[in-house]
Amino acid sequence: MASRRRFGSIRRRQSGRYQVRYPGPDGLPRAAPETFARKSDAERYLTLVEGQILRGEWIDPERGKVTLADYGARWISQRPNLRPSTIGLYNGLFNRHIIPHLGGVPINRITTPMVREWRTVLLDKGVSVDTAAKAYRLLRAILMTAVREDELIRANPCRVPGADQEHAPERPVLTIAQVFDLADQFDLRFRALILVTTFASLRWGEVTALQRRDIDAEKGTVRISRALVELRGQGIVTGPPKPRAGIRTVTLPALVLPDLRAHLADYVADDPAAYVFTGPKGALLRRGNFRTLVKWSAAVAAIGMPGLHFHDLRHTGNTLASKTGASLRDLMARMGHDSPRAALIYQHTSIEADEAIADAVNTRLTKDQNALKPAAAPDEEDPDDGAAGALVPA
Repeated sequence: MASRRRFGSIRRRQSGRYQVRYPGPDGLPRAAPETFARKSDAERYLTLVEGQILRGEWIDPERGKVTLADYGARWISQRPNLRPSTIGLYNGLFNRHIIPHLGGVPINRITTPMVREWRTVLLDKGVSVDTAAKAYRLLRAILMTAVREDELIRANPCRVPGADQEHAPERPVLTIAQVFDLADQFDLRFRALILVTTFASLRWGEVTALQRRDIDAEKGTVRISRALVELRGQGIVTGPPKPRAGIRTVTLPALVLPDLRAHLADYVADDPAAYVFTGPKGALLRRGNFRTLVKWSAAVAAIGMPGLHFHDLRHTGNTLASKTGASLRDLMARMGHDSPRAALIYQHTSIEADEAIADAVNTRLTKDQNALKPAAAPDEEDPDDGAAGALVPA
C-alpha cells in the first residue's frame, strides 16, 4: 500500500523494497529509477527531488536512459568543425576502448567508480597510459555535453584525478648540423622534404599537402592552407590544417632555398596544383609506408639519433625558432597554434640560455662595480682588495 505524502508517494513492494513515485514539473507521474531497501532512503530521495524541482534543477530520469554507445556515436557525428583525422581518432577510441566496457550502460547510470574501473581494465589489457588518457578525455567531453548542453545528467562522472594526463617522454631536438646530415642520408628527392619540414615547422599532413602554388621560391615563403589525412576505408583525403590558426605563411631561412628551388625544378610538374613532395612514381606520400620507402630507421641511426620520429623535425624547428627571442604571438603564428599553451612549451629556459643570461649580467655588474669603486693611491694598499665593494649611487 502506498504511503501518501505532501509530495510524492512511497509504496512497499512484495519484495520488501520501497518504490517511489512523484509528479514532475509537467504534472505527469514519474518513478524513481530504482527501488530502496529502507523507507528512510525513499523519503530522502523524494526530499531531494522536490528541492531540485523547486530550484529548476530537476532532470527527467527518462532522458538519461540513452546508452553511452548511442549517445556517443551521435556526439561524434554531430560535433561541428571536426577535421577528418579527428573524427577518425574519436571513432577509433570510442569503438575500441569505450564501447566494449561502457557502451551498453545508460549515461545516467555511469558513476565515477565505473569510470575508474573502466580505465583500470584498459591499462590491465596493455593499453598505453597515453591512449587511455585520450579515451578518458573523449569520454569526459561526451558526458560534459550531456551535462551542460543536453541536460541529460546532473554531473559528469569523469572525476578520476590524473586520468587525463599523458606521460610522453621529452622528444629529441636535432642540431642544425644533424638536420643537414639527416637530409644527406636520403635520395635527393627527399632532401628538401626534410629541410622544409624542419625549418618551416610543418606537420606531416601539412608538408605532404603542399602544392607548387603554395611555394614562392624567390621570396622563400611557404603557404599552408590544407593538410592530407589518411582515413581507414577512405584513403588520403584533404582537410584543413589541425587548428584554425594552421592556415599561415611561413618564411624559410635563405640557406634552405637552393635545395627547394632544385627540388621544384627536378621533381615537381609546372602545374600549380602539382604536389611538391611525392614518391618516386609521383604518388602521394603515405605516413604508413614512408619509413620503409626512405629507410628511415637506418638514416636516423646513421646520425646518432635512433628512435627519432618524423614529427621531431617540426619539434626541432619550433625549438630553433623559440631560441631566436621571438615573441609568443610570433611563435604561435609560425607554428600554427591558436592557443598559447603549446607555444609556451618552447619558451622554457634552457641551460645554455640561462648561463648566457648569467654571464651577461655578471659582465654588466663587474663593469658597473669597477666604475663605482674609488681609486686607490698608487702605492697604497686598497682596504677592499679581494672583497665586493658596496655599490654607491653616482
